[in-house]
Amino acid sequence: MAGYKLNRVTSDIKICMSELLREVKDPRVSKLISIVKLDVSGDMSYATVYVSAIEGAEATKESVKALNKSACGFLRRELGARMKLRKVPELRFVADNSIEISSEILGIIKSFEKETDKGTEGDINEQKTV
Repeated sequence: MAGYKLNRVTSDIKICMSELLREVKDPRVSKLISIVKLDVSGDMSYATVYVSAIEGAEATKESVKALNKSACGFLRRELGARMKLRKVPELRFVADNSIEISSEILGIIKSFEKETDKGTEGDINEQKTV
């Protein structure tokens, strides 16, 4: 299969899956779950969905267990009905904590910026007194 078609189908599956995740009624699946990345195999037999929950790593792990165990069939059936694919990929969900890591990095950057701003204010005051 051509690379451009695989990329197009992958992005379409990602959009459709994000809509479908909002419709899952399982209480173990977090309502604030998002798809970080989606990989589809070259023959479109398998799709690995990397998800992350805003509530943290524990909520993500619990959601992934529920998605792989009970909601996987529902999601695959709905995906096939909405996308009209000849071969609907088998879904596998993987927990990804990149959102949590990026928020920690953002916090570190902001704290560094605050420290830098305080340091430059002290330098300006020292220059004025001299």
